[in-house]
Amino acid sequence: MPSDMLDQVFTKIDQLSQHFITDRLAKAVEIQSVSSDLTIEGRHKVDQMTAFLETQLKGLGATVKRYPLGNQQDTHPVLKLPDVIIAKYPATPDPNKRTILIYGHYDVQPEGKGWTHPAWRLTEVNGKLYGRGSTDDKGPVLAWLNALEAYQEAEVDVPVNLLFCFEGMEETGSVGFSKFAQKNKELFSKVEAACISDNYWLTSRKPCLTYGLRGINYFTITIAQKPLPGRTPVPLHSGIYGGTVHEPMTELVIMLSKLADSKGNILVPGINGLVDNVTSEEIAQYQKIDFSMEEFNKTIGSDAAIYTTAQDTLTHRWRYPSITIHGINGADPSEKQTTAIYPTVTGKFSVRTVPTMEGKAVKALVEHYLDQEFKKLGSKNTCKVEQLGDPAPYWVGNTKDSNFAAGSAATKRVYSTEPDLTREGGSIGVTLDIQNALGPEKSIMLLPVGRSDDGAHGPDEKLDRENYIKGSKLLGAYWWYFANH
Repeated sequence: MPSDMLDQVFTKIDQLSQHFITDRLAKAVEIQSVSSDLTIEGRHKVDQMTAFLETQLKGLGATVKRYPLGNQQDTHPVLKLPDVIIAKYPATPDPNKRTILIYGHYDVQPEGKGWTHPAWRLTEVNGKLYGRGSTDDKGPVLAWLNALEAYQEAEVDVPVNLLFCFEGMEETGSVGFSKFAQKNKELFSKVEAACISDNYWLTSRKPCLTYGLRGINYFTITIAQKPLPGRTPVPLHSGIYGGTVHEPMTELVIMLSKLADSKGNILVPGINGLVDNVTSEEIAQYQKIDFSMEEFNKTIGSDAAIYTTAQDTLTHRWRYPSITIHGINGADPSEKQTTAIYPTVTGKFSVRTVPTMEGKAVKALVEHYLDQEFKKLGSKNTCKVEQLGDPAPYWVGNTKDSNFAAGSAATKRVYSTEPDLTREGGSIGVTLDIQNALGPEKSIMLLPVGRSDDGAHGPDEKLDRENYIKGSKLLGAYWWYFANH
């Protein structure tokens, strides 16, 4: 295929750019598809987004099938889970073309506080497209559709078979998706590689390809006073009972302090022994990445960085585990002066995992260690450590395969630069669900559209117009180069 045919697609994307914003992204942002809104009305809005995507895909000639996931458990009223959308393009796959699986999600976070632009109306200011879901993940999902439309309008044959897979519960833990993927493995039997565009550039100036994610084990630890037979422990006045009872909050703080020190070092024995050694090749790769401590500090908005070099910071962000304490429930959260001793308090913390930390081993080490530490307190209270849900495992891809080669070639074509190869400190559990459905030999790549400063999940979430339009070119170019690698 002549190289200028891809240029024709790019030209068509530029010509259709306002249409992609006004008729596609703006309309999607207006749909308040918040999957964590556990009301009938809230779930109806998520279903509206399902229908919107179904209409868009059918309008582009894809065959679309919606897969129901049943009801969401433990909701009142009972709510139906949003359907998974599976779309094929072309309707009859070409046996002479390679097949790519494209995953994305169409639900979003709640509005939250602090917006200076309307959350549910796409607003463009100085080349930035503000609105909830603009970058996470409606903009990237629609960029795939933009690329497909541009190929069609330019009358250029799409060089691969496309299998779209869009879900509506990602922001609420992808409830039901893992079972769906396992149950419907035959859907993915012809897929040669998968691509997810649900992450961001490491910086605001340079594109990247992402090949790794940390996993997560999430725990609660509850300290409670033992009730006497027929009695229920109650909050106590600290002036009367302070110093005379074992106080759950004091003991919870002590226990949480046993997890990590102020430099981020994990104190749970055995955890660090599960971690693979960092290779010299990895160290050399981190040294090439375009990243500075100045921008890191600007991003966090403080001088709280532990490490002084970008290499050390990135290594601990991507390649080493961490333990983070997230909050305490059961005590008074107000700013008022209160004097109660609360009988039951619960702390929340997570362990971010890396190769080769398996979830079961982490759980066993954490529970045993905290049990031993609590016994040292000699308390009459109880201590209960629980893991919430199944752990999301770490994931590492192969940057030397044809999938990453295509992503790299597409990036160089669109942005005229070599992409950084990055990992994510966070977790995208669905990546493992897809990997399990495809099999270990199939490649998955994360190909971000948005920038590091997009503010996903926060107020004034945005996607730069340039990233939305160039991102559409990037995704279309990825198909082109994958077909030829």
